[in-house]
Amino acid sequence: MTKPFAKLASKLRQVAAMSTLWLLTVASSGHAHEIMPTVADISNEGSTLTLQLRANVEAFLAGIDMDAITDTDTAAQAEDYDALRARPVEEIEGLLDGLIADWNAVPMVRSDGAAVPLSLFDFQVAEAPDPQAPRQSLLTMTGQLPAGASEVTVFWPDGQGALVLRQQGVDEPFTGYIESGSDSGPIALAGGDVASGWTTFAGYIPVGFDHILPKGLNHILFVLGLFLLSTAWRPLIVQISVFTVAHTVTLALGALGLVSVPGSIVEPLIAASIVYVAVENIFWRRLSPWRPFVIFGFGLLHGLGFASVLGEFGLPADQFVPALLGFNVGVEIGQLTVVALAAILFVLALSAARAVRLEGDEIFVQESDVLFRAVSITGSLIIALIGAWWVVERVFL
Repeated sequence: MTKPFAKLASKLRQVAAMSTLWLLTVASSGHAHEIMPTVADISNEGSTLTLQLRANVEAFLAGIDMDAITDTDTAAQAEDYDALRARPVEEIEGLLDGLIADWNAVPMVRSDGAAVPLSLFDFQVAEAPDPQAPRQSLLTMTGQLPAGASEVTVFWPDGQGALVLRQQGVDEPFTGYIESGSDSGPIALAGGDVASGWTTFAGYIPVGFDHILPKGLNHILFVLGLFLLSTAWRPLIVQISVFTVAHTVTLALGALGLVSVPGSIVEPLIAASIVYVAVENIFWRRLSPWRPFVIFGFGLLHGLGFASVLGEFGLPADQFVPALLGFNVGVEIGQLTVVALAAILFVLALSAARAVRLEGDEIFVQESDVLFRAVSITGSLIIALIGAWWVVERVFL
C-alpha cells in the first residue's frame, strides 16, 4: 500500500477505534430503555372529558427530553429517572399533581378555544417483567368541557417524545400520530374526523423512519453489515430486496396478530443475525449462494421486531392497511438512508485519497478495493463484537 493510502488507512483506524468506544458504550448500557411513543385515548361523556395516557411517567417526572434521546440511559437525568423507578407507586402518584399542573399551564387541552384544566382521576402501573425495562403507567385525567362544546384540541408539549392519540366511543374516530410541540387540530366530539387512507399512510411514514433512524441501532448495524460485503451494487440490491420482502411478511403477520413470538426469543436471534452477517463479511468477499436465503430468515426475525413496535401503540383499526404500508415505507426509507450515508462516507474517503494520488486510475481502483476490504473487515469486526455482546446480554443478563 502506498504512503497516501497508508496515511488514510491510519486515519480510518483511528476513527474506527473512536467509533468502537462509542458503540460499545451504547451496547453496554444494559437492556435498552428505549423511548416509545405515549399512547393516549380521549373520550367524553356529557361535559366530562377523559384523557388516559399509557406512558413512561417516570421519564416525564425526571425532566428527560425525549425528543433528544432514544434511550433513557443516555439522558443527563438518568440517575434521577432510575431513582424514580425504584420508588413505590404511591410516591410516584404523589408527584403527579405537579406534572399535570405543568401540562395545564401549556395548556394541553382546549375545547372551542378555551383551556380545559385536567385533574388526576386514576393512576395504575404495570410492572415490567424485566426490572431494567420502563414501567408503563396508565394515567387517567378528567376535565370539564365548556357548555355546548363541539370540538377539542390536544397539544403535546416539547420534549415529550411522540404521541399516538386515539378517540374512543364515537363513529369514525380520530386517530393521529402527533410529534411533540404540535397539536391534533380540532377533533369533533361527536366523531367523524377519521383520517383518509392517504393521510394515514403519510402520517405513519415518519413513524417507520424514526424506528430506523435514530432508534433502530439493531437494524442499522444489520444493514451496515449488508453494505460491507462488497463494493458492487448487485450484491447489495439482492440482499436489501430479500431482507425487505422477508420483514414485510412478518411485519404484516405480526401486526395482524397472526404470528406472535416473545421478545425474549426474537431479540437474541436478531442480535445473532448481526453477528452472522458481520462474521461472513470477514471471511467472504462476495455474495455466497446461501447468503440470500440466510438473510431472508433473518428478515423474518427483524419483521417480528418491527411488529412489536407497532404493537406498543397499535394501528387504527379502520385504517390498518395504509398505516401498515406507511410504516413499512418509512422503514425502507430509513434503511436506504443508512446505506446512502455509508456509501457517501466511503466515496468521500476515496476522493480524499485520490486527491493526493499521482498514479493512474487503474492503480487507484485496485487500491480502492484494498481500502474497502480493510474498512469492511474492521467495521464487520466491530459490528460482530457488539452483536455478540447483545446475544450474551439478552440471553443471560
